[in-house]
Amino acid sequence: MINPNYKKHFPVMLPQVLEALNPEGGKLYVDATFGNGGYSEAILQAADCKLIALDRDPNVLPRADEMKKIYGNRFEFRAGQFGNFADLIPEAIDGAVFDIGVSSMQLDQAERGFSFAKDAPLDMRMSQEGPTAADLVNNLPEEELANLIYNYGEEKKSRPIARRIIENRKLKPISTTKELAQIIYTIIHPQFGSIDPATRTFQALRIAVNNELSELENGLSGATLRLKSNARLVVVDFHSLEDRIVKNFFKNQSGKKTHVSRYLPAVETKQQDVVFAECSKALLPSSEEVAQNPRSRSAKLRYGIKR
Repeated sequence: MINPNYKKHFPVMLPQVLEALNPEGGKLYVDATFGNGGYSEAILQAADCKLIALDRDPNVLPRADEMKKIYGNRFEFRAGQFGNFADLIPEAIDGAVFDIGVSSMQLDQAERGFSFAKDAPLDMRMSQEGPTAADLVNNLPEEELANLIYNYGEEKKSRPIARRIIENRKLKPISTTKELAQIIYTIIHPQFGSIDPATRTFQALRIAVNNELSELENGLSGATLRLKSNARLVVVDFHSLEDRIVKNFFKNQSGKKTHVSRYLPAVETKQQDVVFAECSKALLPSSEEVAQNPRSRSAKLRYGIKR
């Protein structure tokens, strides 16, 4: 039995995720980013295994309850941030999967404020706790705001965007996604067929509000601690900042040579420090998937097998 909403939220690169994770009967897996349960349901259907799902978003609870009714003791949900993986999952596990970034469910809920395509309060909090994106936009000093947009959004026009935000918030607080997007459009004009000019700034605010990059680093480390020998860690990410962290994490944990400086020789990890016996190169979605689900176009999948 599959939730009728399951087909509406395409789990990105699902065939590749299942092949990389290779779920087997009687084993224990973790879906560190439950969302709408696409990966969780597919894993439970692929093998007679047990799965623990994690998510910080309280809005996923009805879907988790539904999964519990379908799969019984094979499914368990634990509320929390995957950055606290090692605390949330004290058990030794046979595999874990991470789908990094904002979920389709969060994007589709206009009131959450993740998407500039839908007018809504400027929120962006995955856990619905703590400072909102509006708090950052209306309170950060200009230089700090510009640095945030540049570092987390890789937006080359971060300084004029920050300056224009400051000018507008002096007149009235910036409280909605549409207001912020319109401010950005005065600096970078939308062009047909090009990425929306608000994309990078919205990404930067979302990453900052949810502390996503630190969460990712902590989550990967915590999951690796809990992996059994020959267990698998699978990660799907969507932009260069995330992918750089994932790529370097696997590289550093697999004993591959890493160049710290062009003036120094490459340093190779000692064999006793190697965690992953095998790590994949970046895998990309098929052209058919991108055509069917445009949100998958920037996805990359990497996985490692613990030695």
